[in-house]
Amino acid sequence: MSAAQSVFRFIFQSVGLGLIVAAIVILLLPYLSNHSRGALDQNATALSFNDAVSRAAPAVVNIYSLGEIEGSYFQPRTSRVWRLGSGVIMDGRGYILTAQHVVDNVDQILVALQDGRQYGAQLIGSDYYTDLAVLKIEADNLPVIPTAENPQTRVGDIVLAIGNPYNIGQTITQGIISATGGRVGVSRSSYSDLIQMDAVINQGASGGALVNSTGQLIGINNARFNNAFGDGIEGIYFAVPFSTARDVMETLIAEGKVVRGWIGISVDPNSSDRLAQQGIQITAVDPGSPAAVAGLKPNDVITRIGGKPVRSASEGMKEVVNSKPGSAVVIDFYRNGEPQSVTVTIAEPPAN
Repeated sequence: MSAAQSVFRFIFQSVGLGLIVAAIVILLLPYLSNHSRGALDQNATALSFNDAVSRAAPAVVNIYSLGEIEGSYFQPRTSRVWRLGSGVIMDGRGYILTAQHVVDNVDQILVALQDGRQYGAQLIGSDYYTDLAVLKIEADNLPVIPTAENPQTRVGDIVLAIGNPYNIGQTITQGIISATGGRVGVSRSSYSDLIQMDAVINQGASGGALVNSTGQLIGINNARFNNAFGDGIEGIYFAVPFSTARDVMETLIAEGKVVRGWIGISVDPNSSDRLAQQGIQITAVDPGSPAAVAGLKPNDVITRIGGKPVRSASEGMKEVVNSKPGSAVVIDFYRNGEPQSVTVTIAEPPAN
Protein backbone atom coordinates (compact mmCIF):
# COMPACT_ATOMS: atom_id res chain seq x y z
CA MET A 1 0.00 0.00 0.00
CA SER A 2 1.38 3.37 -1.02
CA ALA A 3 1.82 6.30 1.37
CA ALA A 4 -0.98 8.21 -0.35
CA GLN A 5 -3.38 5.32 0.11
CA SER A 6 -2.46 5.06 3.81
CA VAL A 7 -3.18 8.74 4.38
CA PHE A 8 -6.50 8.51 2.53
CA ARG A 9 -7.52 5.46 4.55
CA PHE A 10 -6.67 7.21 7.83
CA ILE A 11 -8.70 10.27 6.91
CA PHE A 12 -11.64 8.13 5.77
CA GLN A 13 -11.65 6.16 9.05
CA SER A 14 -11.45 9.34 11.16
CA VAL A 15 -14.29 11.04 9.30
CA GLY A 16 -16.38 7.93 9.48
CA LEU A 17 -15.84 7.56 13.20
CA GLY A 18 -16.71 11.25 13.70
CA LEU A 19 -19.96 10.84 11.77
CA ILE A 20 -20.94 7.82 13.84
CA VAL A 21 -20.29 9.66 17.14
CA ALA A 22 -22.24 12.71 15.92
CA ALA A 23 -25.19 10.51 14.97
CA ILE A 24 -25.21 8.89 18.42
CA VAL A 25 -25.11 12.32 20.14
CA ILE A 26 -27.97 13.61 18.00
CA LEU A 27 -30.08 10.57 18.83
CA LEU A 28 -29.38 10.83 22.57
CA LEU A 29 -29.63 14.65 22.86
CA PRO A 30 -33.41 14.87 23.53
CA TYR A 31 -33.14 12.22 26.24
CA LEU A 32 -30.14 13.91 27.87
CA SER A 33 -31.83 17.34 27.73
CA ASN A 34 -35.06 16.11 29.30
CA HIS A 35 -33.16 14.20 31.95
CA SER A 36 -31.06 17.24 32.89
CA ARG A 37 -34.11 19.50 32.97
CA GLY A 38 -35.96 17.06 35.19
CA ALA A 39 -33.04 16.85 37.60
CA LEU A 40 -32.82 20.65 37.74
CA ASP A 41 -36.54 21.05 38.41
CA GLN A 42 -36.45 18.48 41.19
CA ASN A 43 -33.48 19.99 43.01
CA ALA A 44 -34.02 23.73 42.44
CA THR A 45 -35.62 25.90 45.14
CA ALA A 46 -37.72 28.81 43.93
CA LEU A 47 -37.03 32.19 45.55
CA SER A 48 -40.11 33.13 47.56
CA PHE A 49 -41.17 35.52 50.33
CA ASN A 50 -44.10 33.33 51.29
CA ASP A 51 -42.80 32.74 54.82
CA ALA A 52 -42.38 36.48 55.45
CA VAL A 53 -45.83 37.26 54.07
CA SER A 54 -47.42 34.46 56.09
CA ARG A 55 -45.96 35.90 59.30
CA ALA A 56 -46.83 39.54 58.65
CA ALA A 57 -49.91 39.75 56.44
CA PRO A 58 -52.55 38.55 58.95
CA ALA A 59 -51.70 41.54 61.19
CA VAL A 60 -52.27 44.10 58.42
CA VAL A 61 -55.87 45.37 58.49
CA ASN A 62 -58.13 47.35 56.19
CA ILE A 63 -59.36 50.67 57.61
CA TYR A 64 -62.53 52.41 56.47
CA SER A 65 -63.18 55.87 57.93
CA LEU A 66 -66.29 58.00 57.41
CA GLY A 67 -65.73 61.74 57.14
CA GLU A 68 -66.56 64.85 55.22
CA ILE A 69 -64.85 66.21 52.14
CA GLU A 70 -65.15 69.77 50.96
CA GLY A 71 -67.14 70.53 47.86
CA SER A 72 -65.70 71.57 44.52
CA TYR A 73 -66.71 73.85 41.67
CA PHE A 74 -68.69 71.02 40.10
CA GLN A 75 -70.14 69.77 43.41
CA PRO A 76 -70.25 72.67 45.86
CA ARG A 77 -71.87 70.74 48.69
CA THR A 78 -69.83 69.07 51.41
CA SER A 79 -70.11 65.29 51.15
CA ARG A 80 -69.67 62.45 53.62
CA VAL A 81 -67.57 59.67 52.16
CA TRP A 82 -65.72 56.55 53.26
CA ARG A 83 -61.95 56.84 53.08
CA LEU A 84 -59.72 53.85 52.59
CA GLY A 85 -56.48 52.99 54.35
CA SER A 86 -54.50 50.22 56.02
CA GLY A 87 -53.17 49.59 59.52
CA VAL A 88 -50.96 47.25 61.54
CA ILE A 89 -51.94 45.35 64.71
CA MET A 90 -49.09 46.04 67.13
CA ASP A 91 -50.08 43.98 70.19
CA GLY A 92 -52.71 41.68 71.61
CA ARG A 93 -54.45 44.53 73.44
CA GLY A 94 -55.85 45.72 70.12
CA TYR A 95 -53.64 48.75 69.41
CA ILE A 96 -53.25 49.50 65.71
CA LEU A 97 -50.79 51.85 64.01
CA THR A 98 -51.86 53.65 60.87
CA ALA A 99 -51.23 56.89 58.98
CA GLN A 100 -52.73 60.04 60.48
CA HIS A 101 -54.13 61.21 57.15
CA VAL A 102 -56.20 58.02 56.94
CA VAL A 103 -58.23 58.91 60.05
CA ASP A 104 -57.95 62.71 60.17
CA ASN A 105 -61.24 64.50 60.93
CA VAL A 106 -63.50 61.46 60.63
CA ASP A 107 -66.64 60.47 62.52
CA GLN A 108 -66.48 56.70 62.33
CA ILE A 109 -63.69 54.16 61.89
CA LEU A 110 -64.17 50.53 60.88
CA VAL A 111 -61.36 47.97 61.00
CA ALA A 112 -61.55 44.78 58.93
CA LEU A 113 -59.22 41.86 59.71
CA GLN A 114 -58.00 39.42 57.10
CA ASP A 115 -59.96 36.59 58.76
CA GLY A 116 -63.24 38.42 58.07
CA ARG A 117 -63.83 39.97 61.50
CA GLN A 118 -64.85 43.65 61.63
CA TYR A 119 -64.74 46.06 64.56
CA GLY A 120 -65.44 49.68 65.29
CA ALA A 121 -62.23 51.43 66.33
CA GLN A 122 -61.45 54.19 68.83
CA LEU A 123 -58.92 56.87 67.89
CA ILE A 124 -56.43 56.96 70.78
CA GLY A 125 -54.37 59.81 69.37
CA SER A 126 -52.64 61.11 66.28
CA ASP A 127 -49.52 63.07 65.37
CA TYR A 128 -49.61 65.31 62.32
CA TYR A 129 -45.86 65.81 62.12
CA THR A 130 -45.00 62.13 61.71
CA ASP A 131 -48.32 61.26 59.99
CA LEU A 132 -49.05 58.53 62.53
CA ALA A 133 -52.16 57.58 64.48
CA VAL A 134 -53.07 54.90 67.00
CA LEU A 135 -56.42 53.09 67.01
CA LYS A 136 -57.81 50.52 69.41
CA ILE A 137 -60.27 47.70 68.89
CA GLU A 138 -61.81 45.38 71.47
CA ALA A 139 -61.07 41.88 70.23
CA ASP A 140 -59.43 38.61 71.26
CA ASN A 141 -56.96 36.29 69.53
CA LEU A 142 -55.49 39.02 67.38
CA PRO A 143 -52.60 38.38 64.97
CA VAL A 144 -49.67 40.60 65.91
CA ILE A 145 -47.01 41.84 63.51
CA PRO A 146 -43.51 40.39 64.17
CA THR A 147 -41.05 43.04 65.36
CA ALA A 148 -37.44 43.29 66.49
CA GLU A 149 -36.16 45.56 69.25
CA ASN A 150 -33.81 47.39 66.89
CA PRO A 151 -34.41 46.21 63.33
CA GLN A 152 -31.46 46.81 61.04
CA THR A 153 -32.32 48.46 57.75
CA ARG A 154 -29.68 48.92 55.06
CA VAL A 155 -29.60 50.45 51.64
CA GLY A 156 -30.12 47.58 49.22
CA ASP A 157 -32.32 45.47 51.53
CA ILE A 158 -35.38 43.84 49.98
CA VAL A 159 -38.67 45.06 51.51
CA LEU A 160 -42.35 44.16 51.15
CA ALA A 161 -45.20 46.67 51.45
CA ILE A 162 -48.52 45.19 52.59
CA GLY A 163 -51.81 47.06 52.30
CA ASN A 164 -55.19 47.31 50.62
CA PRO A 165 -54.83 49.60 47.58
CA TYR A 166 -58.09 50.75 46.00
CA ASN A 167 -59.93 48.21 48.18
CA ILE A 168 -59.10 45.37 45.80
CA GLY A 169 -57.92 43.20 48.69
CA GLN A 170 -54.66 42.75 50.52
CA THR A 171 -51.78 43.29 48.14
CA ILE A 172 -48.03 42.73 48.46
CA THR A 173 -45.55 44.90 46.57
CA GLN A 174 -41.80 44.32 46.62
CA GLY A 175 -38.96 46.79 46.41
CA ILE A 176 -35.53 47.78 47.59
CA ILE A 177 -34.43 50.38 50.15
CA SER A 178 -32.76 53.42 48.62
CA ALA A 179 -32.15 55.39 51.83
CA THR A 180 -32.61 54.81 55.55
CA GLY A 181 -32.13 58.40 56.70
CA GLY A 182 -31.62 61.94 55.56
CA ARG A 183 -35.02 62.11 53.86
CA VAL A 184 -36.39 64.84 56.13
CA GLY A 185 -38.80 67.45 54.86
CA VAL A 186 -40.23 65.34 52.02
CA SER A 187 -43.48 64.60 53.83
CA ARG A 188 -45.22 67.32 55.86
CA SER A 189 -42.30 68.40 58.02
CA SER A 190 -38.73 67.92 59.09
CA TYR A 191 -39.67 65.98 62.22
CA SER A 192 -38.99 62.47 61.04
CA ASP A 193 -36.40 60.66 58.99
CA LEU A 194 -38.04 58.42 56.43
CA ILE A 195 -37.18 55.16 54.72
CA GLN A 196 -37.14 55.55 50.95
CA MET A 197 -37.91 52.53 48.79
CA ASP A 198 -39.59 51.63 45.50
CA ALA A 199 -42.20 49.20 46.86
CA VAL A 200 -45.40 50.70 45.45
CA ILE A 201 -47.84 52.39 47.86
CA ASN A 202 -51.09 53.21 46.09
CA GLN A 203 -54.18 54.88 47.53
CA GLY A 204 -55.52 52.74 50.37
CA ALA A 205 -52.15 51.18 51.22
CA SER A 206 -51.04 54.11 53.40
CA GLY A 207 -50.69 53.04 57.02
CA GLY A 208 -49.87 49.46 56.08
CA ALA A 209 -46.76 47.50 56.97
CA LEU A 210 -43.31 47.68 55.47
CA VAL A 211 -41.54 44.44 56.39
CA ASN A 212 -38.16 42.90 55.68
CA SER A 213 -37.57 39.55 53.99
CA THR A 214 -38.23 37.70 57.27
CA GLY A 215 -41.59 39.41 57.86
CA GLN A 216 -40.44 41.78 60.64
CA LEU A 217 -41.96 45.25 60.70
CA ILE A 218 -39.48 47.96 59.75
CA GLY A 219 -41.83 50.82 58.91
CA ILE A 220 -45.34 52.21 58.47
CA ASN A 221 -46.08 52.99 54.83
CA ASN A 222 -46.58 56.68 54.34
CA ALA A 223 -46.65 58.31 50.92
CA ARG A 224 -45.43 58.66 47.38
CA PHE A 225 -43.05 61.51 46.62
CA ASN A 226 -44.67 64.52 44.95
CA ASN A 227 -42.79 67.05 42.86
CA ALA A 228 -43.14 70.83 43.09
CA PHE A 229 -46.30 70.66 40.96
CA GLY A 230 -47.98 68.12 43.24
CA ASP A 231 -47.57 65.24 40.81
CA GLY A 232 -46.76 61.84 42.26
CA ILE A 233 -43.45 60.38 41.15
CA GLU A 234 -43.44 56.65 40.43
CA GLY A 235 -40.72 54.61 42.11
CA ILE A 236 -40.14 56.94 45.07
CA TYR A 237 -42.12 55.96 48.17
CA PHE A 238 -41.62 56.50 51.89
CA ALA A 239 -42.28 54.82 55.22
CA VAL A 240 -41.91 56.03 58.81
CA PRO A 241 -39.20 53.91 60.48
CA PHE A 242 -40.42 51.42 63.07
CA SER A 243 -38.31 53.00 65.83
CA THR A 244 -40.05 56.36 65.31
CA ALA A 245 -43.48 54.77 64.96
CA ARG A 246 -43.00 52.76 68.15
CA ASP A 247 -41.97 55.84 70.16
CA VAL A 248 -44.90 57.87 68.86
CA MET A 249 -47.32 55.00 69.54
CA GLU A 250 -46.15 54.58 73.13
CA THR A 251 -46.45 58.33 73.74
CA LEU A 252 -49.94 58.50 72.23
CA ILE A 253 -51.12 55.55 74.32
CA ALA A 254 -49.69 57.03 77.53
CA GLU A 255 -50.49 60.72 77.01
CA GLY A 256 -52.89 61.04 74.08
CA LYS A 257 -50.63 63.44 72.19
CA VAL A 258 -46.99 64.05 71.31
CA VAL A 259 -45.42 67.19 72.77
CA ARG A 260 -42.36 68.34 70.86
CA GLY A 261 -40.23 71.40 70.37
CA TRP A 262 -40.53 73.81 67.45
CA ILE A 263 -38.68 76.92 66.36
CA GLY A 264 -40.23 77.52 62.94
CA ILE A 265 -37.52 76.91 60.36
CA SER A 266 -37.19 74.85 57.22
CA VAL A 267 -33.79 73.45 56.31
CA ASP A 268 -32.06 72.00 53.28
CA PRO A 269 -31.68 68.27 53.99
CA ASN A 270 -28.67 68.05 51.67
CA SER A 271 -26.86 71.20 52.75
CA SER A 272 -24.33 69.34 54.91
CA ASP A 273 -23.03 67.58 51.78
CA ARG A 274 -21.99 70.78 50.00
CA LEU A 275 -21.20 73.36 52.68
CA ALA A 276 -17.63 74.30 53.50
CA GLN A 277 -18.35 73.95 57.21
CA GLN A 278 -20.48 71.26 58.86
CA GLY A 279 -24.02 72.37 59.51
CA ILE A 280 -27.48 72.82 58.02
CA GLN A 281 -28.68 75.73 55.93
CA ILE A 282 -31.96 77.47 56.74
CA THR A 283 -34.20 77.78 53.68
CA ALA A 284 -37.21 79.51 55.31
CA VAL A 285 -38.24 81.05 58.63
CA ASP A 286 -41.92 81.12 59.64
CA PRO A 287 -43.13 84.66 60.42
CA GLY A 288 -43.60 85.23 64.15
CA SER A 289 -41.89 81.95 65.04
CA PRO A 290 -39.28 81.60 67.81
CA ALA A 291 -36.56 81.55 65.13
CA ALA A 292 -37.88 84.76 63.57
CA VAL A 293 -38.11 86.48 66.97
CA ALA A 294 -34.51 85.47 67.73
CA GLY A 295 -33.32 86.90 64.41
CA LEU A 296 -32.50 83.79 62.38
CA LYS A 297 -32.80 84.24 58.61
CA PRO A 298 -32.81 82.15 55.43
CA ASN A 299 -29.31 81.11 54.29
CA ASP A 300 -27.97 81.09 57.87
CA VAL A 301 -25.97 77.91 58.45
CA ILE A 302 -26.59 76.34 61.87
CA THR A 303 -23.55 74.54 63.29
CA ARG A 304 -24.53 73.89 66.93
CA ILE A 305 -27.81 73.64 68.86
CA GLY A 306 -27.67 73.70 72.63
CA GLY A 307 -23.91 73.31 72.45
CA LYS A 308 -24.12 70.10 70.38
CA PRO A 309 -22.60 69.93 66.89
CA VAL A 310 -25.10 69.62 64.06
CA ARG A 311 -23.84 67.42 61.23
CA SER A 312 -27.08 66.72 59.36
CA ALA A 313 -30.60 68.04 58.95
CA SER A 314 -32.14 65.09 60.79
CA GLU A 315 -29.67 65.44 63.67
CA GLY A 316 -30.41 69.15 64.06
CA MET A 317 -34.18 68.82 63.88
CA LYS A 318 -34.18 65.96 66.39
CA GLU A 319 -32.31 68.23 68.81
CA VAL A 320 -35.10 70.79 68.46
CA VAL A 321 -37.89 68.23 68.64
CA ASN A 322 -36.52 66.75 71.86
CA SER A 323 -36.25 70.15 73.56
CA LYS A 324 -38.98 71.00 76.05
CA PRO A 325 -41.32 73.83 75.01
CA GLY A 326 -40.51 76.91 77.05
CA SER A 327 -36.82 76.07 77.37
CA ALA A 328 -34.13 78.31 75.88
CA VAL A 329 -31.35 76.97 73.65
CA VAL A 330 -28.33 78.68 72.17
CA ILE A 331 -27.99 78.27 68.41
CA ASP A 332 -24.60 78.88 66.81
CA PHE A 333 -24.57 79.71 63.12
CA TYR A 334 -22.72 81.37 60.28
CA ARG A 335 -24.11 84.35 58.37
CA ASN A 336 -22.17 85.55 55.36
CA GLY A 337 -19.19 83.59 56.64
CA GLU A 338 -19.22 85.22 60.07
CA PRO A 339 -19.88 83.12 63.22
CA GLN A 340 -22.82 84.30 65.36
CA SER A 341 -25.12 82.94 68.07
CA VAL A 342 -28.64 83.62 69.35
CA THR A 343 -30.84 82.28 72.12
CA VAL A 344 -34.12 80.78 70.92
CA THR A 345 -37.08 79.95 73.17
CA ILE A 346 -38.55 76.59 72.14
CA ALA A 347 -42.32 76.52 71.51
CA GLU A 348 -44.91 73.88 70.67
CA PRO A 349 -45.74 73.44 66.97
CA PRO A 350 -48.81 75.39 65.85
CA ALA A 351 -52.05 73.45 65.59
CA ASN A 352 -52.89 72.02 62.19
